[in-house]
Order: sequence, then structure tokens, then C-alpha cells
Amino acid sequence: MSVKLIQGYEVVIGFETHTQLATQSKIFSRASTAFGAEPNTQACAVDLALPGTLPVMNREAVACAIRLGLALGSHIAPVSIFARKNYFYPDLPKGYQISQFEIPVVQGGEVEFFLGDQKKTVKLVRAHLEEDAGKSLHEDFIGQSGIDLNRAGTPLLEIVTEPDMRSSEEAVAYAKELHKIVTWIGICDGNMQEGSFRCDANVSVRKPGQPLGTRREIKNLNSFKFMQQAIDYEIRWQIEQIEDGHAIQQATVLFDPDTGETRAMRTKEDAADYRYFPDPDLPPLHISESWVQEERALMAELPRTMAARFVAVYGLPEYDATTLTQSKAMAAYFEAAAKACGQAKLASNWIMGEVSRRLNLGEIGIEQAPVTSAQLATLIGRIADGTVSNNAAKQVFDALWAGESADVDAVIESKGLKQMNDSGALEKIIDEVIAANADNVAQFRAGKDKAFNALVGQIMKASKGKANPTQVNDLLRAKLAG
Repeated sequence: MSVKLIQGYEVVIGFETHTQLATQSKIFSRASTAFGAEPNTQACAVDLALPGTLPVMNREAVACAIRLGLALGSHIAPVSIFARKNYFYPDLPKGYQISQFEIPVVQGGEVEFFLGDQKKTVKLVRAHLEEDAGKSLHEDFIGQSGIDLNRAGTPLLEIVTEPDMRSSEEAVAYAKELHKIVTWIGICDGNMQEGSFRCDANVSVRKPGQPLGTRREIKNLNSFKFMQQAIDYEIRWQIEQIEDGHAIQQATVLFDPDTGETRAMRTKEDAADYRYFPDPDLPPLHISESWVQEERALMAELPRTMAARFVAVYGLPEYDATTLTQSKAMAAYFEAAAKACGQAKLASNWIMGEVSRRLNLGEIGIEQAPVTSAQLATLIGRIADGTVSNNAAKQVFDALWAGESADVDAVIESKGLKQMNDSGALEKIIDEVIAANADNVAQFRAGKDKAFNALVGQIMKASKGKANPTQVNDLLRAKLAG
């Protein structure tokens, strides 16, 4: 497979995603993780690192890590170790962060997704449990800063990829797929605005065949739109620097959506700078095989498993099946419609086409769609049995979406959209068109296919668009051959 080059450079991207786990309490304390509380009202003695306090592992956070490992085909370590990651920052009360270093809880795995109609796979290095830091609040208008420790100790899974992505489009497609998975299995609410799903993109460029270039890490990307803008800007900036003869310095950068640019925040630290060592207050984390199997039994059908079932049971193309399993609600909508109408591919086409187009225009989810799966199934049934044409069906769909009626057949009747299937009536129209268009008839019999299409157009016009196109083609060909 050829590699897409930008100005002769190959782009290399890896991701680190901080996924906030959907637990009621923090990873090492009983303090609440609820969003939106007044500053410093949800930070207990353990979170504040007061003398004499000790961390206690949150079992549900570990269960979330197990579920992610199962969903991504990873190895779930039977024994993993917590470490202290040492650095000073005002919103880090202990002066270190409890994380995992040498032996993470989730190891390996992969994320599969489509970029257009091309299937992609991004391999994972690891996913490790850790605690979040607090948050620095900068009040520029009064020239002061404050610290909110409500987030301190919130449980995170940091999901780290190999540097497998080669464009901003591929990176965004990966991030969307990972977002789908963590929300599907219920370990994260996926709210990017509230910081529940934060992505860091490691971006570098190189000439094809050369060693990996120096990477710069774009921190805290909290929207897919900004993610692509930030990566694209960073790629251009790095190429310009290299072309101007400058070396890229490893750094952590932030993206400013107002300017559309990245700016350096600090030089990038390596693992040695954090002086990792095992946390003496936390024993090794033991995960039994029986616990893993217990979590497996509790998990709902995974999106990739459901997509494979849609291919096997409904005969859908893999691309359709993957698209329809972008969310549980979308998958349920499709399956209900497909079962009701018995036309799975038609249902897929409508949902991926007209339904999705309307959802995007209205900026709503399929849960809010005005047209139910039952209504769509009835409409598809009317297309399949010849009651309406595809064009007429779109008019019916428009009326249903606008709320003009909830009854498919009532809309068809009121708008006079029923297709003409009476062969006797059609033959009469065809005879009249043949008689009135002798030149086109002669041209067709002389081997000019365009003349046939012209005759069909005249027949459809005479029937006011109600003639069944398939019947028209069959009857017309039979008459012209006679």
C-alpha cells in the first residue's frame, strides 16, 4: 500500500487517550467524581494527600479496565504494579501521580475502523490505570490563579497506541472509533467538553524510509474538529521548520482554536525525568481469570461482534455493518427495521443515506429521529412490493419526518404517490408514446439505445411519474421487439 506524502514527508502519529472511568467515586478514595460541583468540595483527605492517609483501590475502576481489555482483544495482566510518577505542578497535591509504568493492567490489543471504505487497524501498546490531577484556574481579568482539586484522584485509563497513523483523517477516525467503544461498553460517558475523553496526539514527520522523526505532543484535544485542525497545523509547521534548516525539539504543545495554531508549553519529558518507582502504599494488583470471565459474561455484544453478525445474518457488506454499529441506538434502529421489512440491504441504504443525512442536518441522534424504525420498515415494504417508486418514497419520508402524518399508507394516498402497476393501463400509455414517437422507435430498432431511454422518459411523463419503471422497461422492449 502506498503511503500518502505531504511535501515529500511521511506523517507519523500516535495517540494517548485519557478516558475518565464511569465510577461513582475516585480511584483511591470515596470522594465523588460527579461533574460540576463547586471548586474543592469533592476533594477528601486522601485526595489532598494529608499526612497519614493511604490510598485504597477502587474495584470498579479495575473492572472497567478489564472490560476495555476484553473489547480490544488485549492481554489482561494477572498481576500489575502501581508506580509513583514524580513531578511538581500546583494541581498535584502529593507531588507525584499514582500511575502504572513497567507492568500495566492492559497490554496490547488493537482498534479496527474504516477510513472511507478502507479498513484500518491501529495497534495498542497498553492501557494503564492512573489518577487524574486537579485543575488550575486562571482568572486573567483579576490577574490571579486558583487550584480546584475536585478532579484530583478521578480514575483514568490512559490508552496508548503504536505510531501507526499516517494522516489527521486517520487519527480522527481512530479517536472516533475508540470513543464509540468506551461509551458502548459503559466505562466512560465520552463527554469531551467535560474532559471525560481527552486525547494527546504525538506528531512527527520524516522522509520515507528514514528513522522516526522527533515528536511533539499536542495535549488535551477535546473535540474531533480541533483534533484534525491541530494535527494538520502541526504537520505543516514541522515540515516548514525542517525545510528552513531547523531541528525539531521534543516538546509538549497546546492548540489554540482561536488562532488555529499550536504553541509550545514546555519541553517534553522522558520517562527517566519522572523517576518512576513502585508505590509502597499499594500492593500489586491481582486479577484472577474468574474475575475476567465474570466481566466477560456481563458485557453486552461488542460492536465488532455485532457487525460480524450483521454480515453473516443479514448479508450486509462489512462497510455497512461497521457503519451501522457506530452506536447501540443506530444498530438497534437498523435491526428493528430490517426484521420488520425483511429487506436488510434496503434498510441499510436508507439509514446510511436519507436517515443519516437528516440527522446530520438537524444535529440530532437517531434516538430523536421523527421517523421510527417501524415507519421506515413499512415504507421500505411499499418500495419492495411496487406500491411506490424510490422517488415517491423520498416524498413520503419527507412528510413523515416533517410530522405531517404517522401513517405511511395515508401519506401515499393523500399525495397520490401510488405507483401505476396496472399492465393494461401501462400498455395503453406505451402504445400512445410509440405512435407519437416514430423517429425514436426507428432509431432504437437501428441500434441506438439512447432512443429507448427517450421513449421511457416520455412514458414516465405521460404517467405523471407513477408508472412502475421496471414494468415500463419490460413492456416497452416486448412491444418494440414485436
